[in-house]
Amino acid sequence: MFFKKVNKIDNRIDTLVGADTRIEGDLHFSGGLRVDGAIRGDVSEQNGSPSTLIISEHGRVEGAVTAAKIVLNGKAIGTVKSSHFIELQTKARITGDLYYKSLEMHTGAVIEGKLVYMGDGAPEEVL
Repeated sequence: MFFKKVNKIDNRIDTLVGADTRIEGDLHFSGGLRVDGAIRGDVSEQNGSPSTLIISEHGRVEGAVTAAKIVLNGKAIGTVKSSHFIELQTKARITGDLYYKSLEMHTGAVIEGKLVYMGDGAPEEVL
């Protein structure tokens, strides 16, 4: 009945892409990144620093997304890779393949692409 949530998301936000912000180009981050605006380009965490990416209901990323922990409630158009945990909330929309180790998907979330499970023996070059 009662259980401890193993895949806890760090609520610390180091960087915010605001609702009226549009970024053209790749974005590399560490720590916590929240996207309320739009990014056209790849979004990835810096090597060696597991990070958290939150894409809000109004957030949109057109490009590859790579992070250890991802919470998605907006749109991602491109490949999404999570090396630890991904949570797809009700309004999440992914157009592209999703690579994951642990997945939580809420009712209403949509994935138009392949789901690829990366177990403990998965090759590192995928990430």
